Amino acid sequence: MSQTRLALVLGILTAVGPLSIDMYLPAFPAIAAEFGGAGTAETTLAAFFVGLAVGQLTQGPLADRFGRRRPLLAGGAVYVVASMGCALAPDAASFSLFRALAAFGGSAGMVIPRAIVRDVAEGAAAARLMSRLILVMGAAPILAPSLGGLVLQVADWRAIFWVLAAYGVACLALTRFALPETLPPERRVRRNLLGIAGAYAAAASDRTFLAPALASAAGVGAMFAYIAGSPVAFMGVHGLSAATYAVIFGANAACYVGAAQLNAWLLKRHPPSVLLAVAATLLGLASLVLAFTAFTGAGGVAGLVVPLATATGALGVVVPNASALALARQAARAGTASALMGMLAFALGGVAAAGVSLLADGTARPMAVLILLGGLGALLAERWRRRTLPPRSMG
Repeated sequence: MSQTRLALVLGILTAVGPLSIDMYLPAFPAIAAEFGGAGTAETTLAAFFVGLAVGQLTQGPLADRFGRRRPLLAGGAVYVVASMGCALAPDAASFSLFRALAAFGGSAGMVIPRAIVRDVAEGAAAARLMSRLILVMGAAPILAPSLGGLVLQVADWRAIFWVLAAYGVACLALTRFALPETLPPERRVRRNLLGIAGAYAAAASDRTFLAPALASAAGVGAMFAYIAGSPVAFMGVHGLSAATYAVIFGANAACYVGAAQLNAWLLKRHPPSVLLAVAATLLGLASLVLAFTAFTGAGGVAGLVVPLATATGALGVVVPNASALALARQAARAGTASALMGMLAFALGGVAAAGVSLLADGTARPMAVLILLGGLGALLAERWRRRTLPPRSMG
């Protein structure tokens, strides 16, 4: 399979996460109205992040033991059934439970594609492949809010989850008929629980893995603080319509995707470590500006949009390079290391979403504070990587 076709397939599979998150954002007011209480919709988003974090810890070792395709098929089946449960949920508690279960199954599509990339490429080549994957995956956050808004024009919010269940079925078919197995039986690793714990401990104690993984995770935490807080910031504070919000959300996603493609071109001239350092610095600066505008109201809507677009663009460079750097020396445990990296990212995402919900005050300030923490965290983790690792560890 060509790398272009592989990136297409993996991007579609990985997009299950962004679609599951972004497509129901326009339905937040309707969900809160039906289930009652400010912050209810944000809490269900936090439940999804928790399910992703826990699920990824399971999917990684399974992918190292059984290959890449079988865990993808099993996880996809769980995702489809749980999405149907979301569509039928009678109350907020059961809805949150099914959201967590959907995330648990869908986490296979978040973990295993990264491991597949490591199976077939490394170094700058892996970073370029991940950037191409983002091109496909990035269509999800661009289109998902608009698609969710379109569904809401013809049906209630529950129909969104029937659409997601159908997407899960399509991913199952794609895995079954179009995705090759990239981990041959002789490279698979059978570990007991103690061995799995040891593999996670070995990855976590490897600074060549941990430093860039933390940089990526902090950046993802900032991204999900934006996802959780932006409906209130734009529709609540500034009174924008769901359609206008979807346009702004899609434009920011386009910045993320476009920066990732620029990153693929820049990798022909600069190593991933250099690009990561520059992008992490830009992310930290943009988050500082956003905090200032959110607390002072400077610039109105533009005062939020511009630093958010800058931050999401920086993330389009941080994520593929940090992922490639983190997995560069993890070939023997690529699935496990990918799972740990994903767990860190979505655990911070869950904390960020919960923080936005807990601090909710009807303004953009909670979102800005959590984005600032994520942006500065990514910058500090990158600085730590440069201080503690050989300067040419990834030329």
